[in-house]
Amino acid sequence: MSAGSWNHNVHYHRRILASLPSEAQTVLDAGAGAGQLARTLVAAGYDVTAIDRAADLAANPRVPGLTWITGDVLTYDFGTAFDAVISAAVLHHLPDLTAALRRLARLTADGGTLIVIGLARPTRPSDHLIHAAGAVVHRFQVVRHGWQTDPAPTCWPPPHTYAQVRRTAARLLPGAEFRRLPLWRYELRWREPPAGARLSP
Repeated sequence: MSAGSWNHNVHYHRRILASLPSEAQTVLDAGAGAGQLARTLVAAGYDVTAIDRAADLAANPRVPGLTWITGDVLTYDFGTAFDAVISAAVLHHLPDLTAALRRLARLTADGGTLIVIGLARPTRPSDHLIHAAGAVVHRFQVVRHGWQTDPAPTCWPPPHTYAQVRRTAARLLPGAEFRRLPLWRYELRWREPPAGARLSP
């Protein structure tokens, strides 16, 4: 595949932007990789904190409105919560889905929004049908835009299934919206309850 401007993660950047509430100001990009999404968010006017365990993340040039952190989102002390927390193609790299969703939820400020674009393992016929449709989209977009290599390490197959993600989200994040997406992805959207509400055990 030739070098280009598109890949499966870039494909959903516009969807993420459209999902952010208009009142959000501070955004955490949890597992930011090379920072392409973080820069897109800054260009859209958000105050962005981008964290990744990759040592070279902090070597990116300074961008006004963008704070780079080299660290583990599961343990790093941010000292604050965020109006919006975004996790794009990250959860399948983490050892414990439940712990990861709990952590991301607690980093979401009261009334804030959590958006997860993730990968999971197909187990049902409907999963495979959506994957087949994604293969068609993949070929069309690669011809149209060319393929942009992602520096992030590959983790395939993902450790959890779509059904497991849906069940875990329903248990931990009451009211969360789960959608299957083409290109081997799913989307979770959740709104943090008002102050004083507690997450499910």
